Amino acid sequence: MKLMRGLLLLGAVAAVAACDNKVDKTVDRGWDAKHLSQLKAGIWVDPNGCDHWIIDDGFEGYLSQRLDKYGKPVCSGVAPPGVATGPFKQGSPVKDQI
Repeated sequence: MKLMRGLLLLGAVAAVAACDNKVDKTVDRGWDAKHLSQLKAGIWVDPNGCDHWIIDDGFEGYLSQRLDKYGKPVCSGVAPPGVATGPFKQGSPVKDQI
């Protein structure tokens, strides 16, 4: 029982310590590292018909909801729901194996 409490306490301490990670998430840290603004974005349309910016650099993928200047979702109808369109796999020489 004491061993289990010790393990749980250790796990909780490790989880809280991980919260202090101040890594710049706007930079791709792979072997072809660059700022994400240098990659090409496409649009993925969610099941509700709203747009999300999508980038695939071969190893990692990035996704963020597309918002208008008032912070509301953009639902442009650029593609059917569930479809990604645009040059989102360009900007990196690494080819996606999937």
